[in-house]
Amino acid sequence: MTFSIVATDGTEWGVAVASKFLAVGAAVPAAAAGVGAIATQSYANLAYRPDGLRLLRDGKSAQETLDALTGADEQRETRQAGIVDGAGRAATFTGSGCHPWAGGVTGSIEGHGGYAVQGNILVGPEVVEAMEQAWQATTADMPLARRLMAALVAGDAAGGDRRGRQSAALYVAKAEGGYGGGSDVHVDLRVDDAALPIPELGRLLDRHDVFFGRPDTAQMIDVDDELAREVAGHLTTLGHPPAGDDMLSLGLAMWDWAGIENLEERMVREPKIDPLVLQVLREKAAAAGS
Repeated sequence: MTFSIVATDGTEWGVAVASKFLAVGAAVPAAAAGVGAIATQSYANLAYRPDGLRLLRDGKSAQETLDALTGADEQRETRQAGIVDGAGRAATFTGSGCHPWAGGVTGSIEGHGGYAVQGNILVGPEVVEAMEQAWQATTADMPLARRLMAALVAGDAAGGDRRGRQSAALYVAKAEGGYGGGSDVHVDLRVDDAALPIPELGRLLDRHDVFFGRPDTAQMIDVDDELAREVAGHLTTLGHPPAGDDMLSLGLAMWDWAGIENLEERMVREPKIDPLVLQVLREKAAAAGS
């Protein structure tokens, strides 16, 4: 009913999945930083997610974990699953009772990390082949979420689920990757019911990068006197005037505005500004002043 990829780059572990199934993200993916990632599908056994992560935490490899899960499952021949472990090893399983076309591939490329691609009720093996090729064409410096999305887009373009489209999801775990660094849930996006779920998932990922992306320190802009006057003017236009002419007052006003705009993850406590934050500030001020 589904096509998915589970993969790791050594620092992040994640799953991208799409299906003609309501809210596929509620059923298929699971991941934990440093532990691994799991996709369970085709009459999905949702117990594979907690049980699989527990086995991986206990030191089992991806293949050993998959063997243990399917070996204990009397309905294993209706199941399909893919796993990558903390070391980047990958495994996939497709039971003989899965609806055709059904199958999967695994691989590990230096600099790319381990991956498992699988699908069932697909238009054909070209879906899995396209996803694998798209993954291999990505580069190691890309965020894992973007690499997973590239594979998902390729699978969709190759025909995907032969019944049509309905939902898609992206789940990525990274140590201290969540909001405020308080969890390892780095990306958790779902499109539960839509005519074109994968393009919508891509749009959500773009928005996620804006609001939850961390600033690139190499790209930060120094706030000199000229830029400080510009920023203060924009903040005043938007109803957040600095209390004084000093940099501390400007910084406090910026943090106040950024918190309301949900851009706090991109703020730093020094006289520098993220180019994206500056762009948003300029756009908001221009719209308010027009």
